[in-house]
Formats: sequence, structure tokens, C-alpha cells
Amino acid sequence: MVKLHIKRGDESQFLYETTCSIEINELIPELVRIYNGRLKIERLNYEIEELAKHGISLPPNMQGLTEEQISDLRLRDDWEDKCSPSGGYVETKDPLTKRNGRAPNEKMSEVLNRTRQESMAIVSKDNVKADVCLTMDKVQAAIDQMRGAVMIVYPMGLPPHDPIRLEFDLQEDLSGTQASLQVLEEDTAQLWWAGKEMQRGKKLQDFIGKNEKTKLIAKLQKKGQGAPSREQAFNEDQKKQMMAHAYRKQEELKKLESSEDDHYLNSSWADPNSLKRQFQGVRDIKWRP
Repeated sequence: MVKLHIKRGDESQFLYETTCSIEINELIPELVRIYNGRLKIERLNYEIEELAKHGISLPPNMQGLTEEQISDLRLRDDWEDKCSPSGGYVETKDPLTKRNGRAPNEKMSEVLNRTRQESMAIVSKDNVKADVCLTMDKVQAAIDQMRGAVMIVYPMGLPPHDPIRLEFDLQEDLSGTQASLQVLEEDTAQLWWAGKEMQRGKKLQDFIGKNEKTKLIAKLQKKGQGAPSREQAFNEDQKKQMMAHAYRKQEELKKLESSEDDHYLNSSWADPNSLKRQFQGVRDIKWRP
């Protein structure tokens, strides 16, 4: 199997296994789905953490308002009672005033936090160093795991405006946010390797050959961004090792230049007649008085 080390810019994302015969038209959309799936899990991780701290999200027209303003404008509805966490709630006011301040109890909060951490571990970038490949099935399993935890804590479901529910229902609106700049489009994304774009309509083997044991670094890029920066010949650790080796060698040369010690002349290997005496059988003869 060909192993692809997928990067976005200079940052590692995940490892992916495929074959030389795969069509680039099939490869790029699959890589983009995994990449976007990782972004979704990261967004869900943040929102579920906030859910465990401060409860469900307020409607957009209530966010940023005080309790007095909400009461005066009669914006309060019965959706909070319908969407209460199982086991009751704990009052924890949200300093950002985006959530209702009714957090799940300690046991239910632990369920949410443990699950989101497990899901993040499935798609962690550390898996690149551990040589663990990522698939869309693993990404979907991580999302389903999060969905299950939220259903346990909120059996009646989340309100339709909650960002977590919108993410699960594939209705999230990222327009105008920083997250929208990270998302890639399946139809227009580009894949680059060795400074060359892997063009759609061709096969992977057209670029890398037919060796199924190949491992290469490929970069995902938005259309129109041009070629990504090339990989450095040496990573930071290798550079440090080379500099340390050069420094040690330089210090050794300095010592040799400054040293006037000729005690090595007393060594057997420095004696020009050592081989002659060895053949004559008079080597290592000791005289005693």
C-alpha cells in the first residue's frame, strides 16, 4: 500500500493508505472528506466542552443580553425546560453569555468530556508520529461517539439553534468565521507532491510509479493558492544534530592544533622497527640485572 503523509501548509494532518492505481478524481475528495471531518470534530470538541461547562446555547437573539433584558423583551421560551440534561443541572453562568448557564451535573459532564477527548485522540495529529493511518470510517465513528454522548446527557435532544445539533445535522453555517477559511471543497481542492500538482483525470501511479511500498508527503491546497512551499531537506532535529556534530569536530581540530604532546612516539605502533623485530623474534625481550 502507498502511504500518504497529508499536510496543509507545513502542518501535518494525517496518514492515509491507498494504492498506486487509484484515480486522482477519487483520491482528492476522500482526503478532503477526512480533512474536513477532522475540522468538524475539533469544532464539536470545543462546543461540547462549553456544553459541559455552561449548558445549551442560547438563541442568537438572546446571546449577549442580561436576564433583565431577556425578561423585558419576553424572549424566554419553554425550550430550556424541554432540553434539560438528565440528572438535573448545576447553575454555572456563562461569562460570554452565549449559553443558558444550566450545566449538566458532574457525572454527566464527565461523560461529555471523556467522550470528546476519546474522539479527538482518534483523529489526533500525533497519530502521524505513531504511524497510525486515518480513514473516513474512523472519522465518522468519532463523530457518532460524540453524538451518542450528547444523547445520553440530553435525551430530549438539543434545541434546533444549538451549534452542536447543527453540526450533527450537517446544517452548520460557518460563513464569516475563521473556521470557514480552513474548510476545503471536494470539487476544487488540489493535491501537490514534489512541487507538482497531481492533476485530476490521472492516476496516482502516473506521478509516483507503480511501487506499492512508496511513502510520500503530499499537501492539500485550495484552488488558486498556487504551489505550496517545498519540504525542507532536513527537519529541525536533523539540523540540530548536524550543528552539534560540526561543533564537536571543530573543537577536536582546535585541540589537535594546540597540542604539542608527543607521548605517542613511545607507542609500539609509532616504532618504525617494530615489524622487523617481530620477524627476527626479538620482540618484547626484557633484561634483568
